[in-house]
Amino acid sequence: MTGRSRSEVESEIKETLGLVPHFLAQIPEEMLDAEWEIFKRIELGETLIPNKYKELMGVALHSETKCRYCTLFHTEAAKMFGATDEEIQEAVLYAKNSVGWSVYLNGSRQDYDQFAEELGQMKDYMAAKG
Repeated sequence: MTGRSRSEVESEIKETLGLVPHFLAQIPEEMLDAEWEIFKRIELGETLIPNKYKELMGVALHSETKCRYCTLFHTEAAKMFGATDEEIQEAVLYAKNSVGWSVYLNGSRQDYDQFAEELGQMKDYMAAKG
């Protein structure tokens, strides 16, 4: 906790977002400052991963978790950071495909060590091809 009061934190939230969303307003006062700092840094701030890509990951991830709040948030944030409808659809299709492979690999109990070895071989082969 950085020690700011609820009114100070909410003032900053309102200046940043135009309002204090209900989901932030309900956070207990002793946790609000810390939660807002994390939200601001990860969701809104520039990190090593550009915001557009973080939000596309969020769309894909929450398509699987089936959280409609998060799916809506990350879809709109992705658009705000420049993602096209086509990129959003691709992110969702990528998630569908990736989850499907996870189900298959885990469900058929593929040998992990063999999988890792073959992956290394594929990587080396593809890198050599250019």
